[in-house]
Amino acid sequence: MRRTLLIAVGTLVFLAIALLVGRYLSTESRERAAVDRVLNAQARGDAAGMLAALDGSCRADPHCRATVVADARRLRRPGTPKIIAYDSKTSYVLGAATGTTRVAWTIVGRGLPVVQCVVVHRGGSVIAGRTVRLLRISAPIGNESTC
Repeated sequence: MRRTLLIAVGTLVFLAIALLVGRYLSTESRERAAVDRVLNAQARGDAAGMLAALDGSCRADPHCRATVVADARRLRRPGTPKIIAYDSKTSYVLGAATGTTRVAWTIVGRGLPVVQCVVVHRGGSVIAGRTVRLLRISAPIGNESTC
């Protein structure tokens, strides 16, 4: 009986830890998916879609809004963007953090890669739930430039 109880408790502890680790690691995928949504809207020339994918503070900031509208107009191209390089300064943070993600993307067969910086805020906790918000996206930068 005691052995069965220990096995049951051990199993529950293992499952709880696995759930928390899974929740923590899924934040990486959620950030990348959010960046991908912004890039897809940008490639369609959809400034409203880009603003919808960004945090509300960008919609309220005239400079940020102007950058988004100009990016949507300048970077519109047929096809689906493919991310070819991704460097997130908020990856694997335990607590809340704001950082810049450098993303290089292209549309296969449609010219040179585009490199942009996306300001990302991660909040929450593993227990309460993690949040990912994209605050703003830059105009294209040089292919070898850092954010």
